[in-house]
Amino acid sequence: MTSVFDPKTAIWIKSSHSGPDGGECVEWAPAHASTTGTVPVRDSKRSDGPVLMLSTTAFTGLVTLAKEYAA
Repeated sequence: MTSVFDPKTAIWIKSSHSGPDGGECVEWAPAHASTTGTVPVRDSKRSDGPVLMLSTTAFTGLVTLAKEYAA
């Protein structure tokens, strides 16, 4: 059975690098990732917008890239 993801009921975690004044804000839903291996990611400024579903490997790559870009 496939787990259906509902972004409205998911618990979203905002990136620790996202500031309180908006800007470049990213959120992810770790509970879904831990049960399915698929990581939901979205723009926290557009909670009703699209959700990018990444494999755990792709999510790790995204985080690595973001850290390198921020350095």
